[in-house]
Amino acid sequence: MTRLWDRGEPLDRIVLEYTAGEDHLLDDRLVAYDVRASAAHAAMLHASGFLSSDDLAALGTTLARIGADHAAGAWRVSLEEEDCHTAIENRLVEACGEAGSRIHLGRSRNDQVLAALRLWLKDALETLAGAAGAAADALDGLAAAQGSLPMPGYTHLQRAMPSSVALWAGGFAAELRDDAAGLRAARRRADRNPLGSAAGYGVPVLELDRGHTTASLGFSEPHVPVTAVQLSRGKAEAGALFEAALLGQDLGRLAAELCLFATAEFGFVRLPPELTTGSSMLPQKRNPDLFELARGRSGEAAAALFEVLAVTAKLPSGYHRDLQLVKKALFRGMDGVLATARLMAHAVPLVRFDGPRMAAALDDDLRLAERAYRLVQESGVPFREAYRRVRRDEEA
Repeated sequence: MTRLWDRGEPLDRIVLEYTAGEDHLLDDRLVAYDVRASAAHAAMLHASGFLSSDDLAALGTTLARIGADHAAGAWRVSLEEEDCHTAIENRLVEACGEAGSRIHLGRSRNDQVLAALRLWLKDALETLAGAAGAAADALDGLAAAQGSLPMPGYTHLQRAMPSSVALWAGGFAAELRDDAAGLRAARRRADRNPLGSAAGYGVPVLELDRGHTTASLGFSEPHVPVTAVQLSRGKAEAGALFEAALLGQDLGRLAAELCLFATAEFGFVRLPPELTTGSSMLPQKRNPDLFELARGRSGEAAAALFEVLAVTAKLPSGYHRDLQLVKKALFRGMDGVLATARLMAHAVPLVRFDGPRMAAALDDDLRLAERAYRLVQESGVPFREAYRRVRRDEEA
């Protein structure tokens, strides 16, 4: 086994375990993307005259098989390999011999890592946006089924004005769709092709076609100049996590309100048994654990965002090994919000609002603002005067 940076010298096991960290585990999700990027790079080398047709065919066939075998669970990245890039190239060399050794021409592990990560991030942002949309759709369905039920609207956790299930659900649905739009907009920084920047300063002597890999991998443009590529590390990740944090916050607020409404004191919401858990001590208890956990996990992406910003802050230009640490935070933050969005899309249709209980909470005080508006409409007095008259009448 040869690592991409290996100079044939022994490596201390403790050093290997510390420097590799969890990359060999994290990289399982990047294998398919590195296979795609490697195939595109090989095609570019062939088009530029650096790889024969036979070598290209052998590499393409082998890369496809390596990716398929990994997807089927036939192999996983080992600690000794450190990452998916070494794991894939070792298998290429083993299967294709000299052709496998030719594929690294004109690239560094730095741009190779970024290419796979950006391809993954583009897909991950779209997946998360889709999950946010599905949760919004679930709220639309709830509004269609129960939207006509009146309920109090609150400010400062005090009853304020009449509202309805449709208004309540519609507000959350609109914000979730706004979050989805933000996630899709965050693809911009991930949509630039890093291949060809190599170790951060381009590829001397060789005339490589960065436009070729840009088009074949579906990037919008090459990332230029090459010195900007390493300086950008963490920015696409931070942008994605920021938008994910906003989604997590909205999902957390939705979960928090369902927890509140499900209390005996409110009683606005009835949760079916499949959405609750029991108590180990109290026979009467049914607890909204899943919504409590969704509320608690709403900060995961925000925490991951701060971790990414802390890693990249004040780093000089060029590549630094610190940047490896961004990957774990990115995956953890995105995964947590995705799990919560999918949970809410599943759980919201099962929520039932208690119409009589909510109607009983709609006392006449909640219509005072409406009375003031009607007074303005009917008599033409300024709103402040109408406000004072309604208040005096109520206090009398």
